[in-house]
Amino acid sequence: MTPDPKRIAMWSGPRNLSTALMYAFAARGDCAVWDEPFYAAYLATTSIDHPMSAEVIAAGQPDPAKVAQACLGPIPAAQPLFYQKHMTLHMIPAFDRGFMHGLTNVFLIRHPARVVASYSKKRESPTLADIGFVQQAELFDQVAQWQGTAPLVVDSFDIRAQPRETLTKLCAALEIPFTPAMLSWPAGPKPFDGVWAPHWYNAVHASTGLDEPEGDRKSVV
Repeated sequence: MTPDPKRIAMWSGPRNLSTALMYAFAARGDCAVWDEPFYAAYLATTSIDHPMSAEVIAAGQPDPAKVAQACLGPIPAAQPLFYQKHMTLHMIPAFDRGFMHGLTNVFLIRHPARVVASYSKKRESPTLADIGFVQQAELFDQVAQWQGTAPLVVDSFDIRAQPRETLTKLCAALEIPFTPAMLSWPAGPKPFDGVWAPHWYNAVHASTGLDEPEGDRKSVV
């Protein structure tokens, strides 16, 4: 019997290990992935100046309703799993969040000092809205209210410190099997990277897995 498809929405701000975690799920072999589905719609609607904005809008879908429909639609390559890497800041109030009811919503967090330090290297003078913490808390509360219980949360620090153990627990909570294939991938760009990858993904393109623990948090505070 073929299991029902599972659509996983991983909600985080930028620089939260989100791309590496997307790579981990893509490495499973049974999981389609989608890199920041609402990025083009977010930029087209807000006119916020981001690196490669024109390229992002041209390559993506600027209509948020169509993006939401695709998040719930057929899974690419008829895979049983669909991992969607979502940025919390992209889910602006103007966008209908009803589609989230049809997803398994998970929240990826990282220490704020690490996020700001990493983000500032790619885009100067980030604001609170740019790093997505307020939006993440709002979405978390909304999902908790919908489902009557707190949604899953995973800390990027734990993923880096104990990748096998943390991903095993995450997969168990998602009711999917863990596979060691999630722990590594080949270096370099991936075919499912967003068009913005040349600006943002140089570090993850140099990586081959989740085997490098982060240093002492005090070093970035």
